[in-house]
Amino acid sequence: MKIELPKKVQMIIQNLQLHGYEAYAVGGCVRDSILARRPEDWDITTSAKPEEIKKLFRRTVDTGIEHGTVTVLIGKDSFEVTTYRIDGVYEDSRHPKEVIFTNQLEEDLRRRDFTINAMAYNDEVRLVDVFGGMKDLNHHLIRCVGNAEERFSEDALRILRAVRFSAQLNFPIEEQTAEAVKKLAPSLKNISAERIQVELVKLLTSNHPEKIQDAYNLGITKVILPEWDAMVGVEQKTPHHKYDVAEHTLHALKNVKKDKILRLTMLFHDMGKPSMKTTDEKGVDHFKGHALVSEEIARKILRRLKFDNDTVKKVTRLVCYHDYRIEATPKNVRRAMNRIGVELFPYYLAVRMADVKAQSPYRRREKIENIVAMREVYQETLLNGDCVTLRDLAVGGRDLMALGMQPGRELGSMLSELLEWVIDEPECNKKEILCEYVKEKLGL
Repeated sequence: MKIELPKKVQMIIQNLQLHGYEAYAVGGCVRDSILARRPEDWDITTSAKPEEIKKLFRRTVDTGIEHGTVTVLIGKDSFEVTTYRIDGVYEDSRHPKEVIFTNQLEEDLRRRDFTINAMAYNDEVRLVDVFGGMKDLNHHLIRCVGNAEERFSEDALRILRAVRFSAQLNFPIEEQTAEAVKKLAPSLKNISAERIQVELVKLLTSNHPEKIQDAYNLGITKVILPEWDAMVGVEQKTPHHKYDVAEHTLHALKNVKKDKILRLTMLFHDMGKPSMKTTDEKGVDHFKGHALVSEEIARKILRRLKFDNDTVKKVTRLVCYHDYRIEATPKNVRRAMNRIGVELFPYYLAVRMADVKAQSPYRRREKIENIVAMREVYQETLLNGDCVTLRDLAVGGRDLMALGMQPGRELGSMLSELLEWVIDEPECNKKEILCEYVKEKLGL
C-alpha cells in the first residue's frame, strides 16, 4: 500500500533515517489516509531519543519531552515527533507512572488505543500493521489493541473516544471492547472536564451525532452527562411530537450542520422538558416554560465542562429562544433580531428549522413556511440597513448630553426608548427626528 506523505513529513522521516534511526508516520494520519480522508495532523514516531531529535532539526519545541515528544517546526507547520515508548503502570486512569523508551516499533504500537490507530507507515517499509488495523478498517470495527480493559484502565478517556470514533467513522464498537466500556465507564469520573469537553464536541460535530445514544446505552452519559439520561423515555403525547424527548433530540441533532454552537444548542434545547412536563385532563402533555429551564441546564453543563464564555453565551441564548415563535412581519422580525442578536439570528432560524423537522408532520408545512418567511424578512432588514441595535441608532449618548441630559440611568433609558421606537418605525431613525423627540420629552 502506498500513502502520499506530505513533503515536510517525508523530510522529517528521511532526515531521521539518514542518521540511522527508524521513523514512521503513525496513528490517525495513517488511518485517515487509508480511508481517503484528509488527516488533521501528521504525527511521527521514531527510534531516536528526544535529545537526538532536537540535534537533527533547527527549530523544535519541548511539548511533552518527559513522554518523549518533541515538536518539529518547519515553516509555519508543526509536527509532533515521539520516541518509541512503553508506558509503565497507570495509577489514575490517565497518566503512566513512568515512560520507558524502546527501540521496538511494535512495542510502541502495542500501547495505543484502537487497532485502527496502531498502524505506521513510511515509503521504505510501507504499512506496518501488527494488530489488525486494516482488517478492522475493512470490517468497520472499533476494537482495542490487545486487552480492552487494560487499554481503558490506562486512560479512561479512551472509553469516550471509542464512541467518538464510532460517530466520526460510522463504525460499530466491537463486542468485547463494548463490554469493557460498560464495565469501566464509571472511571470517566477521573478525567478532567476539559478532556471530556474536547471528545464530546468531536462526537457532536461528527457525521453521526446520534451516536450519543450509544454513549447512553454503554453507561457513559450517566457519568459525564446525566441530564441526557433524564430525557430518555420521557414521552411527548402531543400532536406536535412523535418521539420521546431524547429521540426527538437525536433527530434534531442530525438536522443541523456540523457546527459546534448549533449542535450543542440542539443537544440542550429540550433538557428542561422532563421537569416541566404536565398532562391535562385529555391526556395531552404540555411543557410550558421548558425553554428557560433548558437554558439554565445548558449553562450549568457548559460551565461544568469548562466551555469558554463565548460558547456559553451563544448556546444558552439560542436554547432560551429555540421555541420563540412569531408571525413573520418586518416589525416582529426586527424585534426578534434585537432580542436574539443580529449575528445569532441565522443560528436561531437553523435551530427552529431543525426542531420543526424533528417533530410530527402536524402543521409542519405551516411552521417551515413561517421560518422561511422570517429568513426572507431578516435578509431584507439587513439590506435596508434598518436599525435593530443601539449601535445602529442615529443618535448616541453624546447627542443626548448635548441636549442637556446627564450621564446615567435616565440617558440609558432614553436611548432604549428611542431604539424601541425606531424598531417599530425604521423611517424615524434620523438624527433630527430623534433629537426633536427628546426635546419634547425634556420639555425644551
